[in-house]
Amino acid sequence: MIVGGVQWMTLLDYPDHIAATVFTAGCNFRCPFCHNPELVLPELVSQSSAGLDESFFTELEARKGFLDAVVISGGEPTLQPDLPKILARIKSLGYLIKLDTNGSRPDLIHRILESGWVDFVAMDIKAPPDTYDELSGSSVDISAIEASIATIARLAPRYEFRTTVAPGLSQDDLIRIADWIESGQGYWLQEFQVPVDKALVDEGYRDKTALRRDDLEAVWDRLRDRFDSGGVRG
Repeated sequence: MIVGGVQWMTLLDYPDHIAATVFTAGCNFRCPFCHNPELVLPELVSQSSAGLDESFFTELEARKGFLDAVVISGGEPTLQPDLPKILARIKSLGYLIKLDTNGSRPDLIHRILESGWVDFVAMDIKAPPDTYDELSGSSVDISAIEASIATIARLAPRYEFRTTVAPGLSQDDLIRIADWIESGQGYWLQEFQVPVDKALVDEGYRDKTALRRDDLEAVWDRLRDRFDSGGVRG
């Protein structure tokens, strides 16, 4: 597995648990608003990434009892050929595992969930189907996204869908996304925030205007009865 780094303690990435987060390197999307270009753009990935070696598992073993979960994020983790092997090994150490994904590889997500390696899945929903290519910066197979939504809702022990409300998304777009998901355990609207000390995949998005928090709260008021949990995240 090629990674851009490991954060050895977080209270945010896996709700209700103390976790370590592994950031895999490489992504098949080019979301212009993404603030992790070093994990996305090939010319930057090659400069900032390395293989996940045995020392990672030694450290995980040493931190048992303090950490109780591992988050595999990205980039896009499902692009890593050895992801199943890594998940199985982490699970053998007794850790909970959360997977963050863009949902572009539903067959692998199905295999992972059926194998019982992952306890929590968070899937990013970029946009309504008709504007997915624009907000993902890629040509996306919408049927794959739909298959992942259905698989996660059916098989994941715990899951959430989330949308970063990037410039270009309207309140009506967010309602349409919720209609697409239909209902479920959780849906979160994430504010688009321009990083001060980090680059964006497309720096042109730094000056674009996104919906404000009160706009998102108004949308969530219309959606809250559809989902077991959710809301607006800063």
